[in-house]
Amino acid sequence: MAKYSKKSGDMVESAMKKKNKGTLRSGSSGKKVKSREQAIAIGLSEARAKGAKVPSKKSSTKKATAKKSATKKAAKKSTAKKATKKPAAKKTAKKSSAKKTAKKSTAKKSTAKKTAKKKSTARKSSMM
Repeated sequence: MAKYSKKSGDMVESAMKKKNKGTLRSGSSGKKVKSREQAIAIGLSEARAKGAKVPSKKSSTKKATAKKSATKKAAKKSTAKKATKKPAAKKTAKKSSAKKTAKKSTAKKSTAKKTAKKKSTARKSSMM
């Protein structure tokens, strides 16, 4: 039994003729098709759209899923690296901000003490 119908062969043949003529364009981008394999793929996809007997795209879907899983793994690795780096940066940021607030609070306390001393000395001198 044949894998491809006559109609699908005719569609591929017409796509090849258009390619050789220079009038075959790719789908969404509209760029001129230069490769033979791309012309065949366009012909087969058109045949599938019209309902001709064409085998399903098994090999390309396997490749696509392998690529997707590889990109997902790479994305997980990069996010894991980022996640480990961020808490360390946050800890150091927290430490430095804690030091700054401690310095501010001690500075406030010391100025408060100085002003309190000044007030008390001013009161004492005014009462005498």
